[in-house]
Amino acid sequence: MKIFSKLEYFPISFFSVIMGLAGFTLVAQKGSALLALDATISQSILYAVVMLFAVITIIYALKMAYFFPAVLEELNNPVRLSFFPTFTISILLLSIGFLDVNLAISKYLWIVGATLHLFATVAILSIWVRQSKFEINHFNPAWFIPIVGNILVPIAGVVHFSPEISWFYYSIGIVFWILLFTIFLYRIIFHHPLSKKLLPTFFILIAPPSLGFISYVKLTGEIDSFARILYYFALFLLIFLVAQVKMFYGTTFYLSWWAYSFPIASITVATSLFFSQTGLIFFKPLFFGLTTLLALFIIFLIINTIKAISRGEICVKEE
Repeated sequence: MKIFSKLEYFPISFFSVIMGLAGFTLVAQKGSALLALDATISQSILYAVVMLFAVITIIYALKMAYFFPAVLEELNNPVRLSFFPTFTISILLLSIGFLDVNLAISKYLWIVGATLHLFATVAILSIWVRQSKFEINHFNPAWFIPIVGNILVPIAGVVHFSPEISWFYYSIGIVFWILLFTIFLYRIIFHHPLSKKLLPTFFILIAPPSLGFISYVKLTGEIDSFARILYYFALFLLIFLVAQVKMFYGTTFYLSWWAYSFPIASITVATSLFFSQTGLIFFKPLFFGLTTLLALFIIFLIINTIKAISRGEICVKEE
């Protein structure tokens, strides 16, 4: 009964765990390819992430069935609202993960993920436009999540269907990323700083240009000037955020810490693509350096998430 009572407070942000682990899976696949290693390990990680995704999906479905008012409460929250597309983004990431494993599964996952994410994007933008409760201080990097999914679509989309579909999604993502990034700079410079709980979401800023670079190269087949701008800007954001280490030091662990992992995974995969396309040797050790950093951080996140769950700190009512 105690476990059932926890179900009411099971957060939608749990799907950000899947985003982080799926991103690590893609990095593992790239690392195996660069080192000409057997793909067994990366495939095993992929299947483990699929199983975890299924478990989290079932649990949240039970929450919708038994505690639907709690789901509506999350939908009405200006912070947690943006985490709902982590579900569709997780499906899109799994679609990318299956590209070299099972093309049919990848295609079906892409169809489901891309379709649902378009609906999610329209729904969330409609809420942003129609509501009257949101204030500038509610804005935080998590608001980029619905946009990131659109930028992600072409990576597998160009393999399965006409590139025009992927260009449609890519255009949505890139334009809204520029607009939201401008709003974010205004908010963070001229208004109150983010709460400690949301500080890790700063790293979400790395994801749009990193994924924008990957998708753009997949769409055009080359690294041109615009692609370089996207990649190097993402790399600068990583350097900038690492330089702000004191800002993140000493913060209490929250599930939002998983926001670190997926953006780091995205810049790592982007670095692998940059190296494979240009052959510039500098980017190979950079890729493995970022991979090591990501692996250590994923281990750290898993350990702390398990500890938080065991202490009953995750599925609790938030003020």
